[in-house]
Amino acid sequence: MELLRFATAGSVDDGKSTLIGRLLYDSKAIFEDQLEAVERASLQRGEETNLALLVDGLRAEREQGITIDVAYRYFATPARTFVIADTPGHVQYTRNMVTGASTADVALILVDARKGILEQSRRHAFLASLLRVPHLVVCVNKMDLVGYDQDVFEAIKADFRAFAMRMEVTDLSFVPVSALHGDNVVHRSASMPWYEGSSLIHHLEQVHIASDRNLIDVRFPVQYVIRPRSDEYHDFRGYAGQVAGGVLRRGDEVIVLPSGWSSVVESIDTADGPIEEAFAPMSVLVRLAEDLDVSRGDMLCRPHNRPLVGQDLEAMVCWLDEKHLQPGGRYAIQHTTRSARAVIKELAYRLDINTLHRDEGATGLGLNQIGRLSLRTTVPLFYDEYRRNRATGSFILIDEATNATVAAGMLLDPAHVG
Repeated sequence: MELLRFATAGSVDDGKSTLIGRLLYDSKAIFEDQLEAVERASLQRGEETNLALLVDGLRAEREQGITIDVAYRYFATPARTFVIADTPGHVQYTRNMVTGASTADVALILVDARKGILEQSRRHAFLASLLRVPHLVVCVNKMDLVGYDQDVFEAIKADFRAFAMRMEVTDLSFVPVSALHGDNVVHRSASMPWYEGSSLIHHLEQVHIASDRNLIDVRFPVQYVIRPRSDEYHDFRGYAGQVAGGVLRRGDEVIVLPSGWSSVVESIDTADGPIEEAFAPMSVLVRLAEDLDVSRGDMLCRPHNRPLVGQDLEAMVCWLDEKHLQPGGRYAIQHTTRSARAVIKELAYRLDINTLHRDEGATGLGLNQIGRLSLRTTVPLFYDEYRRNRATGSFILIDEATNATVAAGMLLDPAHVG
């Protein structure tokens, strides 16, 4: 079945964890012992069964009643399998939200019907847009606390649409829900007959994601070279990796970067046997007709459809470390399967994600802050603009002294940078 990844986002206490707990509970995706454990924990807290505890597993989360870490949950319906990333709402955990949303197909932006669009709601919506999450679903939660009033829902809907016009959002939907009572989560609500759309789970089952992936630009970063030590396979040389873009077929002509040597795809294999074609995000083993010098970090692509190649890069980054970024800083960079070192040449501006204002006088980036910078790498990278391909357009920076991931970045096309 097709896999869909979605992440929750929104302000504190909007009910993100409760919504996911309700999804799991009403879709019968939890075991009896899990439910019993939640019921016991809820009883100890002196409250009714709190479905948020299905997700908030850390002791600190339960004690404070907030989400801190990104919690991943897996469940399936007859139509699809799902991976959920429940992300924190607090501003100090923005980096966790970025981590959870970076691989999502859908972002669920929760809004408290009583409070409307808050600063953190806008922050998370903008981050989802910046991370190029293809589909945004605004869940107006706690509709039971406003008497299931259609006017409240329509006002929030109009407010969010006005804000979304300032971002690049390709698909935007709205669902009025009550996570506590299950209205419009898995089953349609009898309390909101005025709502003519589908329930949340039905929307997640039906949203079209196949065309979100780049099936035009063939990109195959080589992760590992397979050379069996056996007399039977002494001439075998295969290249393992995950297809990052396009459709790779047996018989296709490809070139290898950075060498520029060309060959033809002789075979494509998976753990289940040979196949005729592979596409993102399949993990496969590719064999070429010629015996070429190919190693980890190289990339296979089409001769007339090559990625951008460069050492001087422009990028938007989200800073993930408590130690501030400073121009001139040196870091390790990991991009697809290629590793190098990088130096920060210039910080063009720091972005205020509440007002979308560019602070061009900024001298550094602190924890959870976002900015555009220029960097130079020790070896050329083979990349696409992030808006074109999230896999080949993203990277991380690593502090070599501590081995901590200090930044997540999205590459820009230098020709289109404004």
